[in-house]
Amino acid sequence: MNKPEPLRAIPNLGPETYARWRGSEVGATTERLERRLILELVGDVDGRKVLDIGCGDGAFAVELWKHGAIVSGVDTSAEMIKAARRRAEAERADIDFEVAAAERLPFASQQFDVVTAVTILCFVRDAAPTFREVVRVLRPDGRFVIGELGKWSLWAAGRRLRAWFGSRLWRRGRFRTAGELARLASMAGLAVQQVRGAIYYPRWNLAARLFGPWDAALGRLTTIGAAFIGIAAHKPSLPS
Repeated sequence: MNKPEPLRAIPNLGPETYARWRGSEVGATTERLERRLILELVGDVDGRKVLDIGCGDGAFAVELWKHGAIVSGVDTSAEMIKAARRRAEAERADIDFEVAAAERLPFASQQFDVVTAVTILCFVRDAAPTFREVVRVLRPDGRFVIGELGKWSLWAAGRRLRAWFGSRLWRRGRFRTAGELARLASMAGLAVQQVRGAIYYPRWNLAARLFGPWDAALGRLTTIGAAFIGIAAHKPSLPS
């Protein structure tokens, strides 16, 4: 029997990376808009069991907990999980964090009402096993909410350029269109319900300040040019 490959953290992506990003004006605005979209797609989580895949330093998991969810979080980075636990402790949030891979979730089947995965699939070359695992741990009528980096945007072009110049982080990046993400969901047996875009401005403080207020309205119209894509998919009920 083959042993599973050891977990590997994403290079050059640690808690300090998130802290620097949130500390910048464009980063804070961008994260606020992305989080607002994901929370809209997630819907009411009060009293529901939610799994946050690729939880990073736990910021979004704590946000879900504040909305009344019973939250678990996983990440491949032990450093991230330590940071997530520290954050939860500081907030007195009862959240279970574990080091685990998205394609090998340490949970029994049909455990969660909602699963979220935000900017994780862009670092996964073959996303199909992750979708299959999500379907496995979701309860019937459960929801999978994806937040991903769009393929066709100025932000994606900049990331590709950084990869070309040697960025270890963005060399791993694989950006997908809304259509590609929706097809992956459909192939796993999920029914796509909503597709939205976000972050249409370039990566400048002034652009975020000027165009951020219009971002949500544009995201309801098209995903073309969106640096961030949100998708909500539903796991059908078991046949009666």
